[in-house]
Amino acid sequence: MSTIPLPTDDEMYQALLRSDSEYDGLFFVAVKTTGIFCRPTCTAKKPLRKNVSFFANTTDAIAAGYRACKRCRPLDVAGRTPAWLDELMERVDVDPLRRWTNQEIRALGVDRARVNRWFKANHGLTFLSYLRCRRLAGALAQLSVGDDPTTVAFDAGYDSLSGFRDAFQKWFGTTPGQIDNSGAVLTVNRIPTPLGPMIAAADNDHLHLLEFADRRMLETQIKRLSARLKCRFLPGDNRLIEQTAYEVTEYFAGSRQDFDVPIRPLGTSFQQQIWELLLTIPYGETSSYERLAVAAQNPRAHRAVGRANGDNRLAIIIPCHRVVRSDGQLGGYGGGLRRKEWMLWHERAILRGDSQG
Repeated sequence: MSTIPLPTDDEMYQALLRSDSEYDGLFFVAVKTTGIFCRPTCTAKKPLRKNVSFFANTTDAIAAGYRACKRCRPLDVAGRTPAWLDELMERVDVDPLRRWTNQEIRALGVDRARVNRWFKANHGLTFLSYLRCRRLAGALAQLSVGDDPTTVAFDAGYDSLSGFRDAFQKWFGTTPGQIDNSGAVLTVNRIPTPLGPMIAAADNDHLHLLEFADRRMLETQIKRLSARLKCRFLPGDNRLIEQTAYEVTEYFAGSRQDFDVPIRPLGTSFQQQIWELLLTIPYGETSSYERLAVAAQNPRAHRAVGRANGDNRLAIIIPCHRVVRSDGQLGGYGGGLRRKEWMLWHERAILRGDSQG
């Protein structure tokens, strides 16, 4: 069984102390004094250096006699909705207009404060705000085809047109009666992966964004996309996000090398040229910034190639992780160099017929 070489023990321990999400899934830490193994992002009290061991995968940690931490749940795919939240989210999907009370949430064995903490940490808004977003996303779709605002307001679960108008103004920057039918709403959702959750954004026709959730430029990318499309982002799910999640899962499982989900990479003509060239780099192989510049018939533009690489909003699908420096060093990567290294190792291992474990 082939696994990616681990970073040094010192590097892994420092990542553990920082709870560095860029290392999530790249190694697991076992605590000798408790017999438990965790993710590097676990929020439990940090153990002393002398009391930890590091493993490349959960199988090795279990074989060494350690059991999985119940707090960070290292056996789950990183970014998955926690099991204690599943029933509530299933009921929200069945009846998105329902107004949940604290008592109803407690009846499911879930604490409202815990629900809010999870939503703030993973979506940046409270559970109540999340429900409002979903209702308003449906309302926008109705308004865009000319439905009556009063009818839409009551369909969205609002008791009055003024309350609906105020909420709509807050999220969309305009009133229901002034909605621009040409404006777009992109549905946004999280996709769990072994290397941490990714954020996907899509309309009904194209995937526009796929980035690791902790990427520093994610907010900038969203703002740029919003300005280009004059769109709003609302949490939810649609057919293309489901397709993206399925294909990304297959990629990490080693059963997919090319993606079929329709994409729309928006950028300058030069950026689009570079992104098209990135799509020609075969699975498991690499190119360099210099070679891409030559292919773009602009040999001196290797720095511009690097910037276009960094501006790619469709990670993995447009494989900017396959671009390295001319000397073979990894160079940069918005999702973190360790993730880049893992994906290159993963692809080469799949071509060799190995397993990541």
